[in-house]
Amino acid sequence: MILDWTTFLLLLSAATPILLAALGETIVERAGVLNLGVEGMMITGALAGFAAAHATGSPAAGFLGGAVAGAALSLIFAALTQYLLTNQVATGLALTLFGLGLTAMFGKPYEGVKAPAMPGGPLGINWVVWLGLALVPVIWLVLNRTRAGLVLRAVGENHDAAHALGYKVRGVRVAAIAIGGALAGLGGAYVSIATVLQWTEGMTAGAGWIALAIVVFAGWSPWGVLAGAWLFGGVTVLQLRLQAAGVAVPVQLLSMAPYLATILVLVVISARQKYARSASGAAPGSLGRTFHATR
Repeated sequence: MILDWTTFLLLLSAATPILLAALGETIVERAGVLNLGVEGMMITGALAGFAAAHATGSPAAGFLGGAVAGAALSLIFAALTQYLLTNQVATGLALTLFGLGLTAMFGKPYEGVKAPAMPGGPLGINWVVWLGLALVPVIWLVLNRTRAGLVLRAVGENHDAAHALGYKVRGVRVAAIAIGGALAGLGGAYVSIATVLQWTEGMTAGAGWIALAIVVFAGWSPWGVLAGAWLFGGVTVLQLRLQAAGVAVPVQLLSMAPYLATILVLVVISARQKYARSASGAAPGSLGRTFHATR
């Protein structure tokens, strides 16, 4: 069968790295920062996590290492964009290229090495998947029901007004960027430790770009991010199950399915925003804008 409990477990596994990265980017963008370096942070987390897991024999240490590496790389982006006031789009793209090049250079000794075995969890679902699912309501509650979330959203909507009210715009944004980087790194570590089970150059294969698309698809909502991650995870699993079932569809077309779905989603979102833009689905007002504290 193509649709069964095993397929659902595969869907959860395929969606988890995208979900973690997209949740992190949601926090970053709600703070008014556009970080296109998600792919770079994910691949860096994938290598750092795998290296830590291999060195210690502990997947938990690997996930921690991936999160720390992702956060560290994101802080470079934070320093450049929040203090040196570089362009966020250009800096994010550079961050992705930097991460891809860095991991290609330092990942050579780990090629062909197996990751340590992942312990099982409730219902056959490992704890990182449960963590990703638990983060959805937690992040929603923080963003919408706490003072910290209110401040973060205020900074993202109008950083000048937030600064005038005494909020530390740079501090809030740096914290959001670090959290987003940690979640992206954790998502990358999940790919190498729990999905592929070994290190391969470029193994995130565009998952960071899909995560960026999902944030827009979700209207910057954690619940929408969950739906989007499951959608793209489902497309990925479906194409694998169809291949295994011997369906007469070209392999190249099935491999393109997640990316074709990404393009389709972006087209639909663009049309929706053009003809029926709603306040709940609008981008944060200061998204991508440079903050000058002297104004």
